[in-house]
Amino acid sequence: MSFADFKVLTFDIVGTCVDFEKGVLDGFRAAGGPTAAKMSEEEIFGAYLAAREHFPGAASAVMRDVYLLAAKNLGLPTDDAAADCYFRFFFNAPAFPDSVDALRRLRRKFRLVAMTNYDRVAYTNCANKLGLPFHDSVTSDEAKYPKPDPRFFAFNLGRQSAFGYKQEEILHVAQSQHHDIGVARELGYKVCWIERRKGMKGFGGTPVPKVLTKPDFHFATLGELADAVERG
Repeated sequence: MSFADFKVLTFDIVGTCVDFEKGVLDGFRAAGGPTAAKMSEEEIFGAYLAAREHFPGAASAVMRDVYLLAAKNLGLPTDDAAADCYFRFFFNAPAFPDSVDALRRLRRKFRLVAMTNYDRVAYTNCANKLGLPFHDSVTSDEAKYPKPDPRFFAFNLGRQSAFGYKQEEILHVAQSQHHDIGVARELGYKVCWIERRKGMKGFGGTPVPKVLTKPDFHFATLGELADAVERG
């Protein structure tokens, strides 16, 4: 298999291009004060994931509720000011250091399409952080069903088909085994796993997948992917 086999790269954004885990940790520690500052990443991510499962809706609609439930379980402040503080940090999560340059380089060779569980407003914020590299984008409010629901992928495939692209010409690039890699492989896509936590314990702020899917391509960063594409 060669990168020359593909014309389109579809990207998960949150966790792959943008470091949302930093937003989660910084948000809890800023909103939670000295108690949160002493907590481990595992404690914070565990409470965050449990609360996110309880509030599975669009992040822009439920993230304050996610914080409040997690904070209650962790014994952190649960006032409106704390929830607002967390919300700001979460949505101001930075791009990974390699993302902007890597996406700029990949754009020279491929059509780049964002596929994100963020809504259009939150995605636009991310796209600006990333240097506006995408030719097209699909957000959760448009697709109506968030990943890992296969209907999200069906929505995007229909959209890309309208531009003349076939499924076999698409490589899906993502960090989350749970939201992206497993379901994309089941649907017949070739997949590239960007293992942002390579060498680190656990899955951090992402749900643990039921099965670890072996990808067609595997890199630790988008920069490594761009380097491999340029090497041919």
